[in-house]
Amino acid sequence: MISPELKKAILDQLRLDDFDLRDETTADQVPGWDSLSHVQILTAVENAFGIRFRGLDVLGLRNVGDLQALVDRKKG
Repeated sequence: MISPELKKAILDQLRLDDFDLRDETTADQVPGWDSLSHVQILTAVENAFGIRFRGLDVLGLRNVGDLQALVDRKKG
């Protein structure tokens, strides 16, 4: 399940009022989420949660659920 904080960080960065983000949602399904905004989204998520990702952390991300799991691991 996607946390409200993660959803807010993503949608704020993409300047979207609302979008139904689910665990299985991929970047290509979200308006405005391209390779450039991907980096900006990851930075926004790091700032929102006070965490830092390494390159290897994010290489395997396939969907928003994977990003949520990574955030949870980094926070925990």
